[in-house]
Amino acid sequence: MTFEGFPVAALDFYDDLEVDNTKSFWEAHKAVYTESVKAPMVALTDALAQEFGDAKVFRPYRDVRFAKDKTPYKTHQGAFVGVAAATGWYVEVAAPGVRVGGGIYEAGGPRLAALREAMAEEKSGKVLQRILRDLERGGFEVSGERLKTVPRGYDKEHPRIELLKMKTVLGMRSYGFEPFVHTGELLDRVREDWRRLRPLVSWIAEATTV
Repeated sequence: MTFEGFPVAALDFYDDLEVDNTKSFWEAHKAVYTESVKAPMVALTDALAQEFGDAKVFRPYRDVRFAKDKTPYKTHQGAFVGVAAATGWYVEVAAPGVRVGGGIYEAGGPRLAALREAMAEEKSGKVLQRILRDLERGGFEVSGERLKTVPRGYDKEHPRIELLKMKTVLGMRSYGFEPFVHTGELLDRVREDWRRLRPLVSWIAEATTV
């Protein structure tokens, strides 16, 4: 299947699902999900696979075993290309439109320690600062889970203390309802964004390989 964008029906589907997140709604509109959401996402990630690798297109069902929110379905469709633990590229379609990103979305234990060590080290830390600055200048939002206090073992006067407070590091861009999300042009946009995110993804993968 050639990727030709996400149809308006995909965004409308999630808009309606946010209002009626029930099995009866899902069963009545499953064909819309299959044809307008899942099929285009598979086509998009297949078109990117040769350059970036195979993607995991996430299941639409929520794991509600330990969640207070028992609604059964995710209100977005995401896909992820991993290059290291919890590290890689991401694309998503939902009611607010399309967004893309890359980085590390979860780090703990030895990986978090290794991430902070690379942030603290003079040479590699400055490289990461430059990568993030370039992404922000290019229109990406740099975000992630962040400590409110100084991480244990680090001086609050460290020149990269704000960076060291980050437990995850993501570069994200939202395309919302831009007309091109409904056309094949979106493929070129995602490909270019992922290329621009490659330095961040590569830096994190190297820093957290323990």
